[in-house]
Amino acid sequence: MIGREEEIPREGLPCPGERTAPFPEEQVTAGDGCSAGKRRQSQQHPLQPGTGLRCEPPAEILPASEGGKTTEMETELGARQSAAEMPARALGQRAAQPGMAENGQARRERVLSLGSMNPFVKRVEYAVRGPIVARAVQLEKELQQGVKKPFTEVIRGNIGDAQAMGQKPITFFRQPEPCCGASRGLEGDSPSPPPPPSPLLCPQTILKLLVSGEGRSRTGVMLPIPQYPLYSAALAELNAVQINYYLDEENCWALDVGELRRALRQAREHCQPRALCIINPGNPTGQVQSRQCIEEVIRFAWEERLFLLADEVYQDNIYAEGSQFHSFKKVLFEMGPEYAESVELASFHSISKGYMGECGFRAGYMEVINMEPAVQQQLTKLVSVRLCPPVTGQVLLDVVVNRPQPGDPSYQQFCQEKQAVLSTLAKKARLTQEAFARAPGIRCNPVQGAMYAFPRIQLPPRAVEEAQAQGQAPDMFFCLKLLEETGICVVPGSGFGQKEGTFHFRMTILPPLEKLEVLLQKLSQFHARFTQEYS
Repeated sequence: MIGREEEIPREGLPCPGERTAPFPEEQVTAGDGCSAGKRRQSQQHPLQPGTGLRCEPPAEILPASEGGKTTEMETELGARQSAAEMPARALGQRAAQPGMAENGQARRERVLSLGSMNPFVKRVEYAVRGPIVARAVQLEKELQQGVKKPFTEVIRGNIGDAQAMGQKPITFFRQPEPCCGASRGLEGDSPSPPPPPSPLLCPQTILKLLVSGEGRSRTGVMLPIPQYPLYSAALAELNAVQINYYLDEENCWALDVGELRRALRQAREHCQPRALCIINPGNPTGQVQSRQCIEEVIRFAWEERLFLLADEVYQDNIYAEGSQFHSFKKVLFEMGPEYAESVELASFHSISKGYMGECGFRAGYMEVINMEPAVQQQLTKLVSVRLCPPVTGQVLLDVVVNRPQPGDPSYQQFCQEKQAVLSTLAKKARLTQEAFARAPGIRCNPVQGAMYAFPRIQLPPRAVEEAQAQGQAPDMFFCLKLLEETGICVVPGSGFGQKEGTFHFRMTILPPLEKLEVLLQKLSQFHARFTQEYS
């Protein structure tokens, strides 16, 4: 926990009068509602072997001699004490030498170190749970401890966990939960198919099948920019090539096939493009792709022999008038046998998003179309060796895909609750767009769907220079100052990708309406002060 001091366990007893020091503070990284990680900051501890720590017995307290003279007994005791100190001092000197342990022996190198670990893991970045969120957690702890701040609470505009932000669960989805308490789970020798994988594992599992080769034959995967950093993190871990194609911000983050062709042409000079990822509705951009756009993407994938990855987890979150969700599978099948029988497609869905918002159950699914049977067997094998979601998550997934039908006892209440969630989100989407439209220096496209806005912000040149001097991305610099001065936590756009020279941040529309209004007002006011300060 942040700010908690723990004593270091030592072998044997501590030296008399020795004070043990606390561990460095633990840095807690908040999740987006799906999980939370914890790591210790890596720094040398003052009691760590190799620091030259001296462990000496305390000086013996003797009565004062008459007239300040040293008696014969004192002289002898002093000599004995000096002799006793010599090994300890020598030990301290030996321990201070690099590569030496406290016992004077050469220290063994660790099998796993930062230098010997998998280099691809070190390349993984995930802005959604980065330093901004870690600092927000620290600030919350400080507020609880009574530390004075310019704000009274941290408002989480970063998190995509709907229920953590106050959204009520759907009654029908929660009704089977108490019945699962006595369940024994799935038997290990059951002949039934393997359980559904976690929604976060679905894309990585498919990518593991796709990635191969070295050098110019290394697999490349086309990602939209801005993108959800799960994909860039997975590609970095697999040492695949990330091929960026840019969404058109001037046209409400639309996808342009001409941009796909440009990115593909350039990528083929140094890798082997094999897959195209689409996020619809968009995260972090909130756009909803038209049917015409989806048809063009499918034709492009067919012409260029690309495997399609369709992230459709926000398919229920459609707000803008005239916008409609079209699944890639449905459009593919309606385009005729030429495409329906040959384009390879994996589509992903999750119970964590949409109107369900059940992040804690860790369940979702993927559907694969036109995958070679032998490869599908390999996919089944790969999924089978993974730990599956808890039984409760699997049960909840079943009721999500088998919703109440007209005439069922739960149908009316289910529809009312679902509509209440989606209409509230639509109201928040409009509020966000309208608030930023009134704010000078902030431009935000309509939030057509999903749960996020991705506003573009103007930053003065002096602020950009100051950020660069501190080794930070300019929008990270802005977001950190925003957090420290207002308690508002949003994620810098640089963590999602953006065109060079532009700056953004991602914020969710999930906070309760009254908090969202405060967030938007304080954020707009802060941007005005920030601009004035650095102009």
